Amino acid sequence: MSSAKDEFYCDILEGLALYTGSALQRDVLTTLSRHDEPRLGAALNKNQMASKMWLADSLLASAGSDFSSILILGGWMGVLGAVLLHDPRFTIAHVLSIDVDPRCAALARSLNATHAQAGRFEAQTADMRDIDYRQRLAGNPEVDRKNLVINTSCEHLSDFGRWYEQIPAGQLLALQSNDYYACPEHVNCVPDLATFALMTPMQEVLYSGERPMRRYTRFMRIGRK
Repeated sequence: MSSAKDEFYCDILEGLALYTGSALQRDVLTTLSRHDEPRLGAALNKNQMASKMWLADSLLASAGSDFSSILILGGWMGVLGAVLLHDPRFTIAHVLSIDVDPRCAALARSLNATHAQAGRFEAQTADMRDIDYRQRLAGNPEVDRKNLVINTSCEHLSDFGRWYEQIPAGQLLALQSNDYYACPEHVNCVPDLATFALMTPMQEVLYSGERPMRRYTRFMRIGRK
């Protein structure tokens, strides 16, 4: 940050981090100071944060608080990983955030520096459609029950059906989409929750709901495929 206005907001964030003792605020401040990335503003805006807090609250109420690992697909800047790892209601051993954009991994690690240093957060560059989920998610059956796959970017996948077929039966999922057709990158929006349910059949639905936002409605489903 170089301008007087940047320094002004930087001082505010630093003061709030000092007052609250929030490691998340310190990591956000460090990331904003070291990375000149305008998209951070979009990743941390009101709608994005509200959607992630909604996911955290719904996940806790429907699937519990204890997870051995969480795989976040389309993790972007790593904000969702930070929200979950800094939430004292959850016990999470490890979060892996994956995004196809190679610019995201370094930003995600910076935004999650507290947990990356502790070995609880990792960010990788990969296309979620190319992952061998059966191999990646294989392991002890007892532990597998505590593995979670999150995809809050379903609207970005033109071949969503092919991706969904790759997820093993019984896998715990948390999925979000929306009806924000005005965004050119949204190639797989859904008009309503019922359509989203048809796209994401589950043998056990733990939560299904929608949340009106300023320009669109976001849909979410949590359950076992």
